[in-house]
Amino acid sequence: MIHPMSLPLHRKESCSCGLKKMAGHFRSYVWDPTLILLQIITVQSVFYGGMGLWIFIIDFFADETRSLDQIFSYELLDFRSSRGRLMMAAYVLNALTGALGLLFIVGRAKQCVDFTVTAHLFNFVGCWIYNQHFPTSLVWWLLNIVCIALMAVIGEFLCMRQEMQSIPVSIGQKVDL
Repeated sequence: MIHPMSLPLHRKESCSCGLKKMAGHFRSYVWDPTLILLQIITVQSVFYGGMGLWIFIIDFFADETRSLDQIFSYELLDFRSSRGRLMMAAYVLNALTGALGLLFIVGRAKQCVDFTVTAHLFNFVGCWIYNQHFPTSLVWWLLNIVCIALMAVIGEFLCMRQEMQSIPVSIGQKVDL
């Protein structure tokens, strides 16, 4: 008879993609590029959908005209005008929406920074293409750095709270010891 303590703690199993998977680990997974690509597309959709929603709400109450410039033009962002401050508020509120999106789409605290930076990187490229020149506004850069930090940290916090919830295990009747 084999004693349980003589068995190795972890067995390495091969998967069809050639990567190693550790047996017995919670949430061990295999590299799935399709899942990652779909998550990137979904996070990007939440990013722009949330931005559009916040801009729509702010424009509705501020009686402003809506345009694509409000999402991609960094020249609208400034501290001097009320419209610029409202657009900056939309960016910050969108960081909160993005953090909720990370919770429901990604669900892993250690991946929140990756998906946040990816979403903002695609937004950076979109702004560069839309404006036809590299963004040079200091306010735009600072606002995006703040929004990246907010979205990543709040997303990590929410995902950690979800990951740290106890897993209910019921085998039968409860026994007091």
